[in-house]
Amino acid sequence: MRHFFQSFGGFFEHLRRARKPLMRAFVLLLLAFVAACATTEPSAARHRSKRVEVPAPKPNPADIAFANFVHDFRTTALNVGITPDTYDRAMSGISRNARVQQLNEDQPEFTHPVWDYLDGAVSPWRVSKGQEMMASTGTTLANIEQHYGVPKEVLVAIWGIESAYGTAMGGFNMFEALATLAYDGPRQDYARKELLAALKMMQQEKFSPSQMTASWAGAFGNTQFVPSSFLDHAVDGDGDGKRDLWNSPADALASSAKLLSEAGWKRGAGWGTEIKLPDNFAYETADVDLQKTLSEWHKLGVKTIFGAELPDSADLGSIYLPAGAHGPAFLVLDNFRVVLKYNNAASYALAVCYLANRLRGNAEIATAWPRYEQPLSKDQRFQFQNDLKKLGYDPGAIDGVIGHGVRAAARKYQKDHALAADGFVTQDLLARMDAEIRAKGL
Repeated sequence: MRHFFQSFGGFFEHLRRARKPLMRAFVLLLLAFVAACATTEPSAARHRSKRVEVPAPKPNPADIAFANFVHDFRTTALNVGITPDTYDRAMSGISRNARVQQLNEDQPEFTHPVWDYLDGAVSPWRVSKGQEMMASTGTTLANIEQHYGVPKEVLVAIWGIESAYGTAMGGFNMFEALATLAYDGPRQDYARKELLAALKMMQQEKFSPSQMTASWAGAFGNTQFVPSSFLDHAVDGDGDGKRDLWNSPADALASSAKLLSEAGWKRGAGWGTEIKLPDNFAYETADVDLQKTLSEWHKLGVKTIFGAELPDSADLGSIYLPAGAHGPAFLVLDNFRVVLKYNNAASYALAVCYLANRLRGNAEIATAWPRYEQPLSKDQRFQFQNDLKKLGYDPGAIDGVIGHGVRAAARKYQKDHALAADGFVTQDLLARMDAEIRAKGL
């Protein structure tokens, strides 16, 4: 259009100066038309420049619920003495962590076969590395054992299982992990308590939030304390005036020893032994919560795995069958139950005690595991719990976790059906209950 004006500029000027009114009107009309053409955008260009509105993504309801929880929990924290600055520095920028939620549903102590769990927890590497660590920290361990009465092998076993001797302490943001568990789900009560404890830790010890890395469940440091255990039991094991379970193995080992000592560890006593059960054994009595004296177990025909008689003693013990009637059996004593105070899973306590034995140079478990048994899938675990409930046996919460309550209900079902009442959950037992439900039309 600029070229149009340049080519005919003289012509327009001549017409504009014309004296006749008709000619002037024509010139003005023509000028208006040309100006309009010069400033009007072609229709194609208008089409190309038109903005397309993209709808904003809808917010995830879970993320909204999480943000609301973080906002509301601030009042709870301030009411127990957390300062606004502590809360805001710890909780700013965190978000719901989907990985934490996933791991919460797949805890190996509850969802993997016990033999697979022990294969990893008491691997040849953990045994050899643990013996190296005992040699390299011998003086520290000796002092801790003398003070608290907990054997160095047990402490090093905890160290090895919890963090692979400090090489795997967890890389989650402690506050994000605990808040994710706290805002919703089956571990709310645990996580809310530990979240408050973590805030108190940060405030008391003047930790920075970035320093406070943890596992998905909020456990941290060389021996994976939870925050409430830190507040109750953590000590300065290396004498530097700090309680640093991340960077000081001495602090972590001494703190674990103090926890076990205060939980009732019996100095000089063992944790238990592998045993052999008589042919007529009443499997419903094989329960960690059911205790008899060693003399009573002796009278019932229980012997050590190598056939030795149990001592005539008033000490209490329980029979633990981690893989049911067809796997190894253990007579566990009070110190085994103390390890449960560290992590309330019997398979975990067995792993710690077994690794401690191996660190001493003792032999492996003698009885073979029933590795032919296939574990239940997540859907099957829910089905197993629902089957028990339909058949009149209370499994507790329907949560897909084969815990103590489910095993107790399974044991009652087995006893009522003349089966070995070992409480061990198998594919065959699930199939039997399914068939019974179909036959009864339930």
